[in-house]
Amino acid sequence: MPLGLLGKKKAKTKEVTPLVERQPPGAGEGSLPDQVPRRKLVFYTQLAHGSPTGRVEDFSSIQELYTKIAGAFEISPSEILYCTLNTPKIDMEKLLGVQLGLEDFIFAHVKGIEKEVNVYKSEDSLGLIITDNGTGYAFIKGIKDGSLIDSVKTICVGDHIESINGENIVGWRHYDVARKLKELKKEEQFTLKLIEPKKAFEIEPRTKAGKSSEEKMGSGRGTLRLRSKGPATVEEMPSEAETKAVKKIDDLLELYMGIRDTDLATTIFEAAKNKVNPDEFTEALNKTLGDFAFPEEFIFDVWGAIGDAKQGRL
Repeated sequence: MPLGLLGKKKAKTKEVTPLVERQPPGAGEGSLPDQVPRRKLVFYTQLAHGSPTGRVEDFSSIQELYTKIAGAFEISPSEILYCTLNTPKIDMEKLLGVQLGLEDFIFAHVKGIEKEVNVYKSEDSLGLIITDNGTGYAFIKGIKDGSLIDSVKTICVGDHIESINGENIVGWRHYDVARKLKELKKEEQFTLKLIEPKKAFEIEPRTKAGKSSEEKMGSGRGTLRLRSKGPATVEEMPSEAETKAVKKIDDLLELYMGIRDTDLATTIFEAAKNKVNPDEFTEALNKTLGDFAFPEEFIFDVWGAIGDAKQGRL
């Protein structure tokens, strides 16, 4: 979910005003037509392991949101590993990215138990899928069934990777972490220092607020688009075809690069959907996301997926 590398989004947006939306007609009686009163967007949040409900507002980026959440609970922003939407569970399908539904309830997962694990690399592939939270913390988004890491039960989905063989990787992008793990020598042992998210004693949601937020999941008609520069904007929900295309691109990211990142997949889709040929797409992709050094096979398959989406074949 690299905010700094995201290209310009061309989706249709409502009036661009930082974190505000229009009030219903008739509100603010006596105001001039071009001075329609507005109210700030407010989101509700809890710590995933259990806490009272807090309120956050006035943010335009992931970093600002984490700072607001930390302030609501009087903790350091560095304690927050990542956030999930509408569930306190470690559900990698509900991770907060750069899009936030207007009715979404935010659960913050904070640092818990530290652990150090030694792994013998007996195979080329570890079976790890890596992502990051947009503020410098890479963590494990998936573990492939039957893989080498799947047999190491102390390594879990949701664990933050703090260091590899004693090298601190806080601040690294997820694709750099995936590359580092891939380059580890076969038939040698390596060490991972991991941090688990803090867990609650209870299995079920702990408050009515948490349950009601799950009931409201997906009920908002728009999403809040967080940006690294400039104000956040309220945008329309993507179409079903766009959603399928982004999912396919995310699958290709996992296949070729060992990462899953819906926000990166969305950016790639935006770079491709209005291009008329692969050369234009490649040029746009290198201009906005050149740091990723995507292989040619990946770009070819993405272009094919975009074509399938346009023709309704996905």
